[in-house]
Amino acid sequence: MQQIVSFIFKNSNRLLFLLLLGISLSLTIQSHSFHRSRVISSANFLSGGVYEQLSEFDEYLNLKSQNEALAQENATLKSLLFKTADSSVAARLDSIKGVRSQDIIVSKVIRNSYSVYENYLTINSGERQGIKPDMGVINSLGIVGIIDNTSPNYATVISILNKKSQINAKVKKSNHFGSLIWNGKSTGYVQLIDVPRLASVRKGDTIVTGGQSVIFPENINIGTIDKVYIDNETNYYTLDIKLFNDMTNLGHVYIIKGKDRQEIINLEKSKEDE
Repeated sequence: MQQIVSFIFKNSNRLLFLLLLGISLSLTIQSHSFHRSRVISSANFLSGGVYEQLSEFDEYLNLKSQNEALAQENATLKSLLFKTADSSVAARLDSIKGVRSQDIIVSKVIRNSYSVYENYLTINSGERQGIKPDMGVINSLGIVGIIDNTSPNYATVISILNKKSQINAKVKKSNHFGSLIWNGKSTGYVQLIDVPRLASVRKGDTIVTGGQSVIFPENINIGTIDKVYIDNETNYYTLDIKLFNDMTNLGHVYIIKGKDRQEIINLEKSKEDE
């Protein structure tokens, strides 16, 4: 204890300088959006490298399960080919729900949190690959999240298992819309709220992305209805949705370039300003 006190006393000027420097840097970053953005980008770059190394080690330990998932996806693609009717134009498998192949970026999840209220993922693609904030992230089973921050080679993703997440979704058979949120209780379920009472909903009905979203294409899979109940405050349906995705076990994902997103936002903003 005496040595610690002696060390602090001898180096008091240096420690005071470091403390004041830390406080000034913190205040500068918090009060200037540019500095804050650069710090976040640098943090993504540094943490992304570490997460990628850890992901590669974990991937090596789970080669069997990864191979099984790839085999299942290959089987699904082959079944689509076998079911395609004879035609002079072969069915294209390099697009997702009508999205052009050049508007799809393939990446890999190198970190995935799912045990807190605000969960994020980190992927090993960033600005150099054309990724920008607010792009949609999906995989072969359904939606995963939305791009949040980017660095040159990495990006963070707001998981659908995040209480801040809110995505336009609909009941596939009836096209009734609602907002997809997460109540923070289970990694296998999300909630579709504000669904009108006149909507016909049943357990097992499929939920997909809605046409009002400017981030996701319409009709991307999400899950199926597990429970239906009425919100006493709003008098609307709230639906518990069982996800198609296992959000605790994510590998490769697809990032979708929302090429029309800014045009739609500008159009709606001009209408509001009138």
